[in-house]
Amino acid sequence: MSLFSVVRGYNIAILVLAQYLAAIYIFAPQRQTSTVLFDPYLFLIVLASALSIASGYIINNFYDAEKDLINRPHKSILDNYISQRSKLTTYFLLNFSAVILASAVSFRAVAFFAVYIFLLWFYSHKLKKIPLLGNITAASLAIFPFFGIFIYYKNFDWIIFVHATFLMLILVIRELVKDLENIKGDFTQNYPTIPVVYGEKATKIIISLAFLLTIVPVYFLLSDRMEVGYMFYYFMLSFVLLTIFLILLWQSKSQLHYRLLHLLLRLILVLGVFSIILINIDHFLEKISSYF
Repeated sequence: MSLFSVVRGYNIAILVLAQYLAAIYIFAPQRQTSTVLFDPYLFLIVLASALSIASGYIINNFYDAEKDLINRPHKSILDNYISQRSKLTTYFLLNFSAVILASAVSFRAVAFFAVYIFLLWFYSHKLKKIPLLGNITAASLAIFPFFGIFIYYKNFDWIIFVHATFLMLILVIRELVKDLENIKGDFTQNYPTIPVVYGEKATKIIISLAFLLTIVPVYFLLSDRMEVGYMFYYFMLSFVLLTIFLILLWQSKSQLHYRLLHLLLRLILVLGVFSIILINIDHFLEKISSYF
């Protein structure tokens, strides 16, 4: 349970589901569902992604151990059942396993995951302490595994970039809210996040600007030029929820308020994962009915 907590197993499970749904409905919609699901190379890419991200959470936990004791004392107690030495051993083992799995796909896959593993470490070690750049890097690393599938299928459809832009902006907003939520521990440990350096008001202004930028991809995704099927309703709902989020943000003052806003953003992201099937819901229902 301690290891599951450290590697954020629930996040990895959602990511794996998102990768497969994206592969079926976005990256390779022209292929048979069974062909995508039982593609051994896709499985290796997804598994290598999961292992790399798990190692990223471990190294991030390793560097943030002291401030997490302040920001998340109960979670830290559970996380610390595993020694720091054991965490590092697991970190190297996971990274080694990810590269070995990637080598069964191609040399490009090995290079891709080697770069990803390095960036995850570099973010935790250096970039995380640079205001705004750290937030943007964290959001970029969260969607990086999807580019592995993007490269594998060589699908350069414009809609993929619009989807990625929308997701990227939501993730940047989430990272900034996390900084507001963790301001106490960051300030105590002299962690130079935007709320610590520039204050809560400046952080809220940046979040508001990021929210306004989400209007651009949402506009394109809702236009007739983008084929998103019934996922149209998800983007409408997410825009409404983000508007409510922004109103509540400017009224929030405590860690509890920011934690609830963080949960709202996670809800939007999780709904987005399951809404991928709405791109071609008729195909999904047809597959389900075929099993009964």
